[in-house]
Amino acid sequence: MTDANKYKILAKYYDKVYELKDYEGESEILKQLIKQYKKSDGKELLDIACGTGAHLTYLKKIFTCTGTDLNVEMIDVAKKKHPEVHFEVADMSELNLGKKFDVITCLFSSIAYIISKERLSKTIKVFADHLKPGGIVLIEQWLDKAIFRAGEPHITTYKNDDLIITRVNTSEVKGEISIFDMHYLVAERGKAVNHFVEHHELAMYPTELLQSLMVENNLVTTIFQDDPKFDRGLLIGVKK
Repeated sequence: MTDANKYKILAKYYDKVYELKDYEGESEILKQLIKQYKKSDGKELLDIACGTGAHLTYLKKIFTCTGTDLNVEMIDVAKKKHPEVHFEVADMSELNLGKKFDVITCLFSSIAYIISKERLSKTIKVFADHLKPGGIVLIEQWLDKAIFRAGEPHITTYKNDDLIITRVNTSEVKGEISIFDMHYLVAERGKAVNHFVEHHELAMYPTELLQSLMVENNLVTTIFQDDPKFDRGLLIGVKK
């Protein structure tokens, strides 16, 4: 499955699968960090790999927001939720929006889907190129290889009177890449049970690599890991 086809089936169920994720709490932390570190005067925010726009529910209250994602189905859901927000279907490594922003966010470990160091370097440059001087970028990392527990079984379940969704997976590691096949069973009232599998590969980049690429692109970097909501690590860069 190509990156562009991920979530093709899941998009309409995505918010239910992640209903327990504290998007509001995470957004409050982001707002505090932006207030603390941002030096530019504007309020233009770009959410890269925005998915269905769950964080934008809270960020759009104080920022003028733009969202991008590689998956058209996710963007379609986001547009319905946030008709006042501008969205574009775009690959984060090829992004060229023709404007600069005061804040860029790339959350939920989406950066780890860039699975070559050459493409990662290009992506960080793209982020910096879209940032105003004094603007801030916040990148949520993926798990470090030293703490990644390959092979552990996981299950997530959503249930209401008309819909049950179960996701089951294990994982493996090949080199620096963590690999997941997410198996979904979806039972909707009056319909046959649907089973589909989504394949995911995420690179376990060391923090030092991400930091060095940010510094190379004039992003002064701070690590923020004091809150369990971002326990994978949150990299903060302010453009010189």
